[in-house]
Amino acid sequence: MTPILKLVGLTAVLLLASINTGTAQSAEGSTEQKAILVTGASTGIGRKITETLAANGYFVYAGARKRKDLDSLNEIDNVQSIRLDVTVQDEIDAAVETVRKGGRGLYGLVNNAGVAIGGPMTEVSVDELQWLFDVNVFGVYRVSQAFAPLIIESKGRITTIGSISGILSGTFFGHYSMSKHAIEAYTDSLAGEMAHFGVQVSVIEPGNYSSEISNSAIARIKEKEYMQEGSPFAEQMQALLDRPSDRKQYKEPDEVADAALHALFDDNPYRRYMVVPNEEEAGVTIRKAVEELVQLNEYQAYSYSREELIAMLDAAMEPARK
Repeated sequence: MTPILKLVGLTAVLLLASINTGTAQSAEGSTEQKAILVTGASTGIGRKITETLAANGYFVYAGARKRKDLDSLNEIDNVQSIRLDVTVQDEIDAAVETVRKGGRGLYGLVNNAGVAIGGPMTEVSVDELQWLFDVNVFGVYRVSQAFAPLIIESKGRITTIGSISGILSGTFFGHYSMSKHAIEAYTDSLAGEMAHFGVQVSVIEPGNYSSEISNSAIARIKEKEYMQEGSPFAEQMQALLDRPSDRKQYKEPDEVADAALHALFDDNPYRRYMVVPNEEEAGVTIRKAVEELVQLNEYQAYSYSREELIAMLDAAMEPARK
């Protein structure tokens, strides 16, 4: 195992330990039940985060769109479902009013609602790309903007579920990666602004966990016929559509929910939480980040030597050692 991968493994162990400690202290030390809003709470990661928060004694406003999902969420102790389509401003405004009337305030926001599409970058329509960004980027922007006053009032936390696709990008899923790259930039800018009010901001970047997003993506690809007639990508796209889209072979996203607990309640939250189910995904993601650093340094008038880059890495890692 390389030194970087050993470091990733050690960091994961330390992270899980600090999650358990920080969560217990927060729950025991608070005299009021903190309220958290989770968008896209009906299935997968959003549902798991909702269940985990509620089981740890926090009150969860769980956003969903379908009546059956809203009813199911209401059956969980410490959960109140809210009809919330992150692309509809009227529903967002109504959700703000519901939370205000609830009288608990709002300590935390988990922007989880998201969708995926796949197809050639030269063939998927602009309309489909706009739909993707409307949910994954503008949805996060709308909801965070609407609930910012409540979060500032409580000096709370905002965390967004990004993806390792915000670092990586691959054939036929570039549109999804574009939206998750945007969340990386959004997180850094928002964190700088919210720090003035004592609000901490983070992004959680999961790898492959069990969820419904692939099923929905494949269904939309088939419905919208992303391949143009005579597409030079027809064979590769058909192979993609023929692959199993069920993600139940992957682990349940318990580790993602643990990261959300840490981001929301630990005294020293991280800016970024890469949460992956295996060493392979960790290595691919870290190596990609290093590769981009090298590419940035290659052709510019002020290139740094290997020794200088290592010194920068050591300086960046110093806070984590303390």
